[in-house]
Amino acid sequence: MAALSALIILVGVSYFATRETGVPRAHSKRAAAAQAPIVDERPLPAARALAPLALTPEEQRFAEEATRIADHEVDLAFADALRQAAAQRPADDPKNHDLYLKMQTAQVALLDVLSRIEQLKAKLAVAKPTEKDALQDQKDLLDAEQALDEDEVEDAQQELIRTGGDQQTAIQRQRDQHEAGEHELEQRQAQAPATTPAINLNAGNLADQVRAGIWLRDKQRQLEAARAQAEDIGNNLAQQHQSLQSRVHEQKSQRDDTKQRAVDLRTGAAAGKVSKADTSSTVNSLKRYSSDQKLLSGLDKRIQDELELRQIYGNWLDVTASQQRAILHRMLRSLLWILLVAVLVYCGSLMVNHFYTQAMAGKKDLLTLRGVIRFTLQALGVLAVAFIVLGVPNQMPTILGLAGAGLTVALKDFIVGFFGWFVLMGRNGIRVGDWVEINGVVGEVIEIGLLRTVLLETGNWTDTGHPTGRKVAFVNSFAIEGHYFNFSTAGQWLWDELQVEVSQGENPYPLVEAIQRLVEEETRASAQQAEQEWKKSAGYRQSLTVSPAIHLRPTGAGIEMQIRYITSASERFATQAKLYEKIVGLLHGGSKPQPAQQS
Repeated sequence: MAALSALIILVGVSYFATRETGVPRAHSKRAAAAQAPIVDERPLPAARALAPLALTPEEQRFAEEATRIADHEVDLAFADALRQAAAQRPADDPKNHDLYLKMQTAQVALLDVLSRIEQLKAKLAVAKPTEKDALQDQKDLLDAEQALDEDEVEDAQQELIRTGGDQQTAIQRQRDQHEAGEHELEQRQAQAPATTPAINLNAGNLADQVRAGIWLRDKQRQLEAARAQAEDIGNNLAQQHQSLQSRVHEQKSQRDDTKQRAVDLRTGAAAGKVSKADTSSTVNSLKRYSSDQKLLSGLDKRIQDELELRQIYGNWLDVTASQQRAILHRMLRSLLWILLVAVLVYCGSLMVNHFYTQAMAGKKDLLTLRGVIRFTLQALGVLAVAFIVLGVPNQMPTILGLAGAGLTVALKDFIVGFFGWFVLMGRNGIRVGDWVEINGVVGEVIEIGLLRTVLLETGNWTDTGHPTGRKVAFVNSFAIEGHYFNFSTAGQWLWDELQVEVSQGENPYPLVEAIQRLVEEETRASAQQAEQEWKKSAGYRQSLTVSPAIHLRPTGAGIEMQIRYITSASERFATQAKLYEKIVGLLHGGSKPQPAQQS
């Protein structure tokens, strides 16, 4: 037992130790930072993960609104990220200069090859048949150069993306993957519409109520996590907005100067006194200021989206809290019913005990009946609690029929023994203390249970009837399938027999007459009572006699007398002892019969 307990504890500890898998905690932040996408797309997956949890129409409306707002916020995030990447000049970064130069060189080479290919295509269209083979060979070489230049451009672009020098391309790639995932998700939803979870908020049984309560608790945690995420993203966006707005305010004077310079340049351009470099610089400055304003506007919209998401998740949490209260109310109602059933069973048992305590004086068989009633009450209580906890099956009649048929076959002996107890409790049954014969075993009844009867064995009919010390138990099915004799109740009469030997030289007939008179005198009361009971029974025949009978049988030692008479089972041994005593007196006493006088 100790080893088994230790094994259970070890397995349990191992189970909880391995419940979380994946990246170790020490490296989780660093790995997340290394694999974090450029644009934060978390609001949309969070909203979509919550959509299947919507049960009621109100929750479904929350889910649809949250998904729409989160999708809009992610689109704005991509637009802002692309705008910022376009406004930056990463080519001026010294660490990326060589990579940009490599990519520009590869792009120039690719454009040159494409131009020559177009020229060869034009020549091939008008070339003579004898010139086409040579031109085709040149075109094949240019196609190979084109493939090589394209690979070089792709390689340079990937290196820039990897080092962070080409944010715009990386963001565009992430956006393309996002849109592809959106399209694939729409196709899956069109083919297999989402289904709501199989949770019944109006469950009537305790098991489903507990299951619904656990599910609502998990749903609440997910909603709280989504709201916290929206709040965190909104705070980060607010910080970015504040930082950008401070920079815009600091650059207000420069922006006004740039605007004035643009007015001057327009005036000077009309007179032809403006250089191209001044115009380009002013245009770039105006574009940069315009990009900052657009970023501020985009951040305002994203902050508003995150605020709306927080409000939606908060309202959804309020609905979930009301659902949890309703489920808790139903659980308490189920527990109240269980307690009420327990109280009723307990009070019923007390009433049964009180009633049978007063009625059991001198009636031992009521003890068993009290046990049956108490067992029935407890069984009904357990069944009622099972229905409260698990609920009533939908196909209850069919289930009960099949279960009853199966139990009848499997528990045949138990059922027959159980109903045999009711037979034994009937008018012609047996009681504790009765002297009975069951399946050839004779004894005194010392216990009558619901399923078995116990006898204190007293031997067979040829023995003295004294207890052997053994307890013999019988399943109560003998009351229905077998037979039994109760010798302690009225009507249980038997023919008993005595044997007396007379020596060979002695005349037996005077002794026969004397014994006949003696037996008739001793058994007259029993014989008359037996005859009266037999006359009341159905099928009584007048030829039946209750008179004692003596039969003589010669033996090697003399003559054997067989004396048969009627007596009750309860008085059998007492009558037998009394007759033996008087017969011995006849054989060896002064009352020995005289031979009859001959006329």
